[in-house]
Amino acid sequence: MIPSTGPHRVDPALDPGGAASPGLSVTGTRLANGLQVVAIPDRRGPIVTHMVWYRNGAADDPPGKSGIAHFLEHLMFKGTRTHPAGHFTEVLAALGGQENAFTAYDFTCYFQRVPAEHLALCMTYEADRMRNLVLTDEAVASERDVVLAERGMICDSDPGALLREAVATAAFPAHPYGRPVIGWRHEIEGLGRADALAYYERFYTPSNAILVVAGNAEPGRVHAMAEAAYGAIPAAGAAPERRRVQDPPVRAQRRITLADAKVRQPHMVRVFAVPSYGTGRPGEAEAFEVLAVLLGHGPTSVLHTRLVVGRRCATAIGAGYSGAHMLEQAQLSISGVPASGTTPEALDEAVEEILSALAESGFAAEDVVRAKRHLVAAALYERDSQSSLAQWYGTLLACGLDLEAIGAWVSRVEAVTPEALRAALLTLDRRTGVSGYLRDDAAAARLPREAIP
Repeated sequence: MIPSTGPHRVDPALDPGGAASPGLSVTGTRLANGLQVVAIPDRRGPIVTHMVWYRNGAADDPPGKSGIAHFLEHLMFKGTRTHPAGHFTEVLAALGGQENAFTAYDFTCYFQRVPAEHLALCMTYEADRMRNLVLTDEAVASERDVVLAERGMICDSDPGALLREAVATAAFPAHPYGRPVIGWRHEIEGLGRADALAYYERFYTPSNAILVVAGNAEPGRVHAMAEAAYGAIPAAGAAPERRRVQDPPVRAQRRITLADAKVRQPHMVRVFAVPSYGTGRPGEAEAFEVLAVLLGHGPTSVLHTRLVVGRRCATAIGAGYSGAHMLEQAQLSISGVPASGTTPEALDEAVEEILSALAESGFAAEDVVRAKRHLVAAALYERDSQSSLAQWYGTLLACGLDLEAIGAWVSRVEAVTPEALRAALLTLDRRTGVSGYLRDDAAAARLPREAIP
């Protein structure tokens, strides 16, 4: 937990201001009603980023009501009696500010970026809609149509998105990470006002929320303003306990094929369920971070040099790790585009050969050093943005880390050993992963029947 009094120093390597801001510190407090308050000074401009994070997301959707977290995110803009729908958006626009929101598996975030003198206005608004949202059946029905249209545009009409959904469902057959954040269409169609309000009452409470303010505002002033705006909200007891269905042990290799006439570029993806920052042993998540960079980030990565440059069986390939964005299990994914004359299945076999060889040989020491430097530098460049810095802290706090762990992230990445990398690599056993293949109908028709998994 973050300390209730006094500042917590950020690791100097995470100071986005560098020598220009040698006194940067991050402070964390907790109000009497349970709200966490985190202030991150950044005096390079007269701007502040104000973010309210709720420790709930798509993985907390009740069974049969997938998409309700995302749906409620939309409905939160329907307003309150004090701030009717559209009112605050118009005020922000007149002040030169911005606002938006997003939903993930384990958190939902609402944010504004405004001139520093208007920070109190943002707090007043978010504190109001934390407990005073007004919904009508008409507004809910209209917004449900919007979400269904969004689902149709970004998922149902995109074969690649449909393949990713199918692969995630196979990778997490019982855990709610197997459901799409936006929800299944047939369940979205059944969501109503009572569902939204029940979810709102359960999760949108001070004890389940984190306030992160980054920018040109003194920490003492931020905490005082938060007390004035949010402190008036009555406590609603402890934050909801997350009890999620867990997946059974995996004992069978899983392959999924999606063929569609709309496909213009075949594709392969392989996904492994691996520990996250919240569930991994000390140093384990950091090892997966470094491993993903070594395998598939940029032209010097192993998969690119061997499959794109060397064997020329792929035109693009990469790897990624989601451990900082998921509370429980995370995903380590490898995806690639096969070259002409190579099937997605053949590219998957080539990836398997390389993973098996690396499990025996390990990585060159200089490659590991370069991967660590890249990972740290990329994180620092991204968090040179005030809003990205606020998002970095909010995401990790919502996923179970504390300020001390966040501040020590750089040193923990640098401490990853070859043994930790090999242990992470050995978890990428084909029998525990899910392979997905995307190809067009014509290509599928040309394959022998036995070649189609």
